[in-house]
Amino acid sequence: MLFFTFTLHTLTGYIPPELTPVYDRRWSYMMEKAGYLQRTGCHALDGDGHSHEVLELHICGARYAVRRSDLAKAVSGRTLIQVEELTRNWEYYLGVTSGLAQVSVSGKALNIDLFGAGSFTLSLTTLRAVLYGKERLAVIVRIPESPAQRLRRVAVGQQTIGAVV
Repeated sequence: MLFFTFTLHTLTGYIPPELTPVYDRRWSYMMEKAGYLQRTGCHALDGDGHSHEVLELHICGARYAVRRSDLAKAVSGRTLIQVEELTRNWEYYLGVTSGLAQVSVSGKALNIDLFGAGSFTLSLTTLRAVLYGKERLAVIVRIPESPAQRLRRVAVGQQTIGAVV
């Protein structure tokens, strides 16, 4: 019969001191949790009064919606879908378009770009599990901005050209 004993000295000898959790500039570029996608089975009315089954996106404290039929099309192909505001006043209502979403080039994630709020992503595997009823939630993470992207942001008072989607 073999017995192994480990002492604290032998375990800490294998951990290099430079890997201790100290804040470093490179850690600021890691992804952080920003919200979740939830399948509630609710229906929302659009501007024309048509009912659509939606999946709720809770990102940075705001509530958005994606139409389930559009999301199924986006997962199967590379099409852009609208991310819309979701409000509730006795019933759920779809508001203005707040961003766009599409499958990544690698085909492993759904990238969400919210106008003025940044870019977010979620795994396509977990999205499919939510979409087809195996799971109820999928975690959404913020894509960190590179310094070049921060420079392209619109400053207060700067003129912009708007586009209607």
